[in-house]
Amino acid sequence: MEPIWAVGLMTGTVLDGNIDVALIRTDGERIADPGTYVLAPYPQSIRTLLEETLRQARAWNFEGPEPAIFREAEEALTRAQSAAVKDLVESQGMTMADIGVVGFHGQTVLHRAPQPGRIGRTRQLGDGELMAALLGTRVAYDFRSADVAAGGQGAPLAAAYHAALLREADASGDTAVLNLGGVGNITWWDGRDNIVAFDTGPANAPVNDFIKSKGLGEMDRDGKLAAAGTVDEERLARLLQHPYLTKPYPKSLDRFDFTAAMADGLGAEDGAATLTAFTVSAVGKALDLLPRRPKRLAVSGGGRHNPTMMKMLASRAGVEVIQAETLGWKGDAVEAECFAFLAVRVLRSLPISFPSTTGVPQPMRGGRLAG
Repeated sequence: MEPIWAVGLMTGTVLDGNIDVALIRTDGERIADPGTYVLAPYPQSIRTLLEETLRQARAWNFEGPEPAIFREAEEALTRAQSAAVKDLVESQGMTMADIGVVGFHGQTVLHRAPQPGRIGRTRQLGDGELMAALLGTRVAYDFRSADVAAGGQGAPLAAAYHAALLREADASGDTAVLNLGGVGNITWWDGRDNIVAFDTGPANAPVNDFIKSKGLGEMDRDGKLAAAGTVDEERLARLLQHPYLTKPYPKSLDRFDFTAAMADGLGAEDGAATLTAFTVSAVGKALDLLPRRPKRLAVSGGGRHNPTMMKMLASRAGVEVIQAETLGWKGDAVEAECFAFLAVRVLRSLPISFPSTTGVPQPMRGGRLAG
């Protein structure tokens, strides 16, 4: 297949109020043109709606009928993200007729990993049929459900795209890709046929929630609070006993599996420092689980903008840390680009998840197509 232009969308569980929108040209195996990327802020009304939706999703917890707010939030976010796609495409002097497919991840409101004897559950809000109608193009959506129904974790799904990036940058197995969003996830590829991916632990979500609870803004901007604080090493050592951290992969997390409550009783600086140290120490434990410990981590996602987190990552995880940009990638765009890439794989009926990334029995196709 010849490469086509595809748009990918991502709104992470960190709930920073932004839509990541990326345009790339790909055949679903290689990246022919890295394209462009924008951050499109949601209106405050949708941010507030999504925060309440997540709150109600946790109360629902897959029991009984879905909360009515899901339908309202789904339509609002679908319309907002459709407008963001159109704006980006037109800003490049293109029309929707030039776009082969849009990868619409939707907003994860609840994710429950499988347990022995019980399959997992996952719920992303996003109306692919509505988006296809609004944009007049094909839309791939609902990327996770087939994987979960087959007994997989449903996450992380970035592995196929991370491997495509590593194929061009470093296929030696010495470099792994770490994404620090609401949750952290890692991908390691040996350069041949072994690809491993899993969620490492929390990333920005607990720190952000902690800072918000203190009335000090949306996040620990530039890691200043953590830099001014002292890590509660005794508490950190206890937190690091959590069984998830040594559990074999494949494994995945919900945004609220690790919360700001880990810093209860601490002041703003020491709490931020301790939560940041926990995030990076969890990554260190994740590196020890890989078939071979990589020598360096290429970091994407919002966490790489936090210099304190990056510095702690190098020292506490014992690894060389580089920004995704060092390898010529757009670090904020990787997740959105991933869903453009996966959308093309959906079009081509190529697998999007694998036994060593989500635990499915065999490489799995996934996603639904609208339009």
